[in-house]
Amino acid sequence: MTASVAACALLTLAGCAKPRATAPVEMTSARVIRPAHEVDVGEDIRRMCKIEEPKRTPKFDFDSSDLTPADRDVLAQVARCLIEGPLKGRHVDLVGRADPRGETEYNMGLGGERSAAVEQYLTALGVDEDQLNTTSRGELDAKGIDEDGWQADRRVDLKLHDPASKSVSALTPGE
Repeated sequence: MTASVAACALLTLAGCAKPRATAPVEMTSARVIRPAHEVDVGEDIRRMCKIEEPKRTPKFDFDSSDLTPADRDVLAQVARCLIEGPLKGRHVDLVGRADPRGETEYNMGLGGERSAAVEQYLTALGVDEDQLNTTSRGELDAKGIDEDGWQADRRVDLKLHDPASKSVSALTPGE
């Protein structure tokens, strides 16, 4: 009886999990200039890979880790650069971030989902998983106090890995 109650409870909880849609992987050759994005490609990567994008606030929708088509285009450029371009063999830190609303543990998990979504997309395009270091800062560096600020907090930062750095947790927005 106890086992069947536990199994029923487990099935009920599993049914509550939010399904995650995966976006189709597609490489494009277009350079993208876009008004809003979810990934923030570091200046060094942008320069070395000749990626044209405005320095605007990267954005994820609230409670989301889904990549937009514009972000997939930019990530495709990063992937090509990591596979056959100037960054071939280099390592990149993917730092997921969240706005300050919600519990700290939840936001750390959401930042992790966001960095994992970027990692999954880059590896699907052929980037070696060993070149990518994923982590989450959650809400730790969040600065937003309204919707515009919270949107700026919801992102994944892509930075060249600094081997001298013991941890990517020292990275802060705007570096």
